[in-house]
Amino acid sequence: MTTETYEVIQSNHGKPIKLWTKGVPVEEDAKRQLEKIAQLPFIFKHIAVMPDVHVGIGSTIGSVIPTIGAIIPAAVGVDIGCGMIAARTSLTASDLPDHLHAWRSAIERAVPHGLTFKRDKGSWENAPDNVDAAWAQLLPEFERICDKHPRLKKTNNHKHLGTLGTGNHFIEICLDENQNVWLMLHSGSRGVGNAIGTYFIELAKKDMQKFYIQLPDKDLAYFPEGTEHFDDYVQAVSWAQEFAQRNRALMMHNVIQAIRALIPKPFYVDVEAVNCHHNYVQREHHFGANVLVTRKGAVAARLGQMGIIPGSMGARSYIVRGKGEAQAFYSCSHGAGRVMSRTEAKRRFTVDDQIQATRGVECRKDKEVIDEIPMAYKDIDAVMKAQADLVEIVHTLKQVVCVKG
Repeated sequence: MTTETYEVIQSNHGKPIKLWTKGVPVEEDAKRQLEKIAQLPFIFKHIAVMPDVHVGIGSTIGSVIPTIGAIIPAAVGVDIGCGMIAARTSLTASDLPDHLHAWRSAIERAVPHGLTFKRDKGSWENAPDNVDAAWAQLLPEFERICDKHPRLKKTNNHKHLGTLGTGNHFIEICLDENQNVWLMLHSGSRGVGNAIGTYFIELAKKDMQKFYIQLPDKDLAYFPEGTEHFDDYVQAVSWAQEFAQRNRALMMHNVIQAIRALIPKPFYVDVEAVNCHHNYVQREHHFGANVLVTRKGAVAARLGQMGIIPGSMGARSYIVRGKGEAQAFYSCSHGAGRVMSRTEAKRRFTVDDQIQATRGVECRKDKEVIDEIPMAYKDIDAVMKAQADLVEIVHTLKQVVCVKG
């Protein structure tokens, strides 16, 4: 069955699955994974699927999962609170130098990233004052969490705050359709979020064994509402999401300061910078009910709500405004979505391919970033077309500098 805007799959013994994926390939493994999620008894109404959908661990990336009475830690995942921040500056393309290597180097010095800072994989050796101040605000709640779950105390928490990480996390300088300069970055809750996610996924699996609950996939282990671990997870995941948001804000501040040191011209930054999660869970009201909505690789897109949909490191990105589509639980995609694994991308492509695909972008062009080559991702234009009823495009961005983790 199809409708004008989305396809509907009726899962066996489960809730419907609604896919905004017209014109975008969807792997069969992703559909099978979605069908397993739809079989869970506490799914509310239906599952909404975004056009960047692809297989994930436990839960499908690009999915919006509403639940009543239970929460699935693996549906949020271990990159808790991962998301985007973007800010428009008063600079224009004419203010940029002809060669941008110095700008990339300045950003790389300002924000620890990847494995470039050998001391503890991208941690601060001496954190700036703003990082220490932010951690002081986060610390009391973290200590309350650790009082109940001491294993979480020895994580990369303070020393990862204000740092980028690895994989698909990035910092970019972009130009919009009017040649205005934007700053944009992608990161999350880093090591501490990973530890929280991993720990509670393990606890959920143990609870399923303890109560003899059979699941279509062991990674869909959940906490029933009202149980001790449910409340503890909600507390911990909420804290990790706050950590992630502060992490992005700190990095953006330090990137801005690095650029101010490079250019003599005064400039301002739009105070309405967008800062949005795309791996998270929160309580929302939909179809007359209060539900928990887990967005794994999806962004909130309520009517008028601003969001960010990045392409790959060689493709366009978009600043969007939500259209408030109720059937999608007011959501849209979080990016282009992978079409192949990192291992497959490294097997299939070469450094020369990476150089060609990122022509015109000041970025790393070596074997360590081949897994992020643009061809490993879906066509961002097809993804945007598939979700035309979910968001409208406000600005189109093209990167000129890209710093990868």
